[in-house]
Amino acid sequence: MERHALQYLYTSLKNDITHLNLFTLNRILPILCLLLVSNSYSQDKEKDTILKPKWKVNGRLAFIFNQSSFSNWASGGQNTVAGNINLNYDFNYKKENINWDTRIITGYGISYVSEQGYRKTDDRFELNTLLGLKTSTNWFLSFIGNFKTQYTKGFDYKQEPKSMVSGFLAPAYLTFGPGMLFKKSDELSLNIAPATARYTFVNDFFSGKFGVEEGKNTSFSLGFNLSGYYKFRVMKNIEMENIITMYSDYLANFGNVDLDYQTNIRFKVNSHIKMHITFHTIIDDNSSSKIQFRQLFGLGVNYNFHKKKTY
Repeated sequence: MERHALQYLYTSLKNDITHLNLFTLNRILPILCLLLVSNSYSQDKEKDTILKPKWKVNGRLAFIFNQSSFSNWASGGQNTVAGNINLNYDFNYKKENINWDTRIITGYGISYVSEQGYRKTDDRFELNTLLGLKTSTNWFLSFIGNFKTQYTKGFDYKQEPKSMVSGFLAPAYLTFGPGMLFKKSDELSLNIAPATARYTFVNDFFSGKFGVEEGKNTSFSLGFNLSGYYKFRVMKNIEMENIITMYSDYLANFGNVDLDYQTNIRFKVNSHIKMHITFHTIIDDNSSSKIQFRQLFGLGVNYNFHKKKTY
């Protein structure tokens, strides 16, 4: 009798626990499913709502200074002071299939050498703009524009007396034309423009030079233009930037190639101080029969004066 009573009590408790578990499971399971679905939806929605900036603006100013001084130095030497100011202003617009990159590059440098006075070491203004309409993953229909010149007069000090070799807007170059752009990222791009127009402007003093006919102030050329940009990190605190432009005129001396190649190496010391090395090579028979080369090395102070993103 007692055995049957205990068995009955055990069976009743087992059935109650089973019904309680089923009841609890039936109540909790829909809530768990709802939470999982809600969490998944929230993650998908978060991915869909990640905004990409339409405009990115970055303005960078760099001042590079170097100096040497001698006093009663047995080996001799000349006191020198030199400084360069460089400004880069980048404007990047991206929306759907449209990509528009504009860059202003300008710089001016001057040095003072005892017994020789002041001399210009750098003088440059360049505006580059590139508009692209995306056709595939990395390819765009493009249109390029470029304008470059200098601010002040330049002289050849090897001649006696010194002779003027350039002036304000003399020469000045305006280049534009359609093409195809390959752009893998903001650090790697190549533009091919097979029908590029280029105008050369000079004043009356330089008429007959820089490819401009005597008595005129402008010349026109139509040719093939290839321009590339590649920036990468050599090491953690060292980056290398390569900028190249090649141009060949169809209308005069076809096959002769003008080359403008610049390499910038930056060693980052901290957020405001960098060491700069620049190698700049120009081959242009209209401006000089020799290869032009410029090298700059110095420690510079950097400042980002305008950094903005617009969504």
